[in-house]
Amino acid sequence: MNIDIDSLSEDELIALNQRIVERLKFLESMHTHKEMMQFNPGEKVSFEPPGRGRQIGTLVKYNKKTVTVITDGGQKWNVSPHLLNKVKEVQSGASGSGQVIDLLSKK
Repeated sequence: MNIDIDSLSEDELIALNQRIVERLKFLESMHTHKEMMQFNPGEKVSFEPPGRGRQIGTLVKYNKKTVTVITDGGQKWNVSPHLLNKVKEVQSGASGSGQVIDLLSKK
């Protein structure tokens, strides 16, 4: 694709620039939306804000460019979806006793 911008007037260049910027914003919003749809409200997620440790919380809402996460400590964060990771819930065993069994013991 070859576009000859040398022959365009200043007004045409400005109009072209506006269309390019609009198209880039649209593509970015589509990419963000696609990333956002990998997560569901109510799902446990984690993220690492700069200068802080890993935060774990629950995704509660989709926003235009971010998602809202409420951390386990009660803080509310608006986070870009590309910074999120899913957190797998670990369920305890059926007995729930929490005892360690030595499998290598000799009798």
